[in-house]
This record gives sequence, C-alpha cells and structure tokens, in this order.
Amino acid sequence: MLLLVLLLAGGYYWLGPSYAPAAPAVDFKIIDGRTLNLQQFAGQPVLVVFWATTCPGCVKEIPHLIELYEELAPRGLEVIGVAMAYDPPNQVVEMQQRKQIPYPIALDVQGKVASAFGNVQQTPTSFLINPQGRIAKQAIGRLNMSQLRAELHAMLSKGG
Repeated sequence: MLLLVLLLAGGYYWLGPSYAPAAPAVDFKIIDGRTLNLQQFAGQPVLVVFWATTCPGCVKEIPHLIELYEELAPRGLEVIGVAMAYDPPNQVVEMQQRKQIPYPIALDVQGKVASAFGNVQQTPTSFLINPQGRIAKQAIGRLNMSQLRAELHAMLSKGG
C-alpha cells in the first residue's frame, strides 16, 4: 500500500501541472505576417498543433479544431497550427483559406519551432500549454476532442 501511495505521489510530482516542463520560448511566424510568442499568452491555455497539408489525420482534425477554437477562444483559449518545414508555404496558405481556419497558422520553414518542442517529426503532434506556461499534455496522432475539451474547460474555469 505504501508503495502505491509513493508511486502515485511520484507520478503527481512528475506529471502534476506545476512540475510539467516549461513550454519553449519560441516565435511563431504566422502566415498573415504577424509574429507570436507563447509568453504573450501567459495566463491562458494554448494548444499548439503541428500538422501538414499532406497528413490525412491532420486534415480530418481541422474541423474539430475550428469548432473547439470558436467555442473556447472567447473564454481565453488560443490555438496555433504549425505547418511542418517540408510543407510548401503556398499549400499551407491555400489550405488555410480553403478550410477557413480562423486560428493562427505558423510556417516553420526552418524547423526551429519543431526543434524547440523536442524535434517534432510526426503529424499531427499537439501540445497543450497550461495558463502557467507549462506543457500539460503532449499527444501524437489525432486528439481525443471530448477529453481535451474537458481539460480546457477545467483550465478555463479555474485559471489553470
């Protein structure tokens, strides 16, 4: 029993929100010309999603991300899509326009953002950053939207 308590306490220490790794200080070059930095979103949750126009799972996830963004952005959520370095910028811009993606899309043409997040290579790969600027969750593959929505509602209702 003591071993179980120690394991649970250790798990919370490593995975708990205040002990999660800090999100990298990185600039996002948005396709509309803006530059965003995670520090400007201090106090609010941010979902960073690495994707590619050639990734079927990524493309299927876009409508769900749009819905999530439209629902929760008014309450403080920010979503940033990051196009992989190998994705031609003109294809990224075309898809953003065709799918009418309302959240910012960054071009990572030099791979600096992917590198800062631990050398992301698979798409989609997502990072949920809590209002304290720490990585609360990392997911490779399509997101479980109902679970993510619940986590975001919890963050937004208590501020982290």
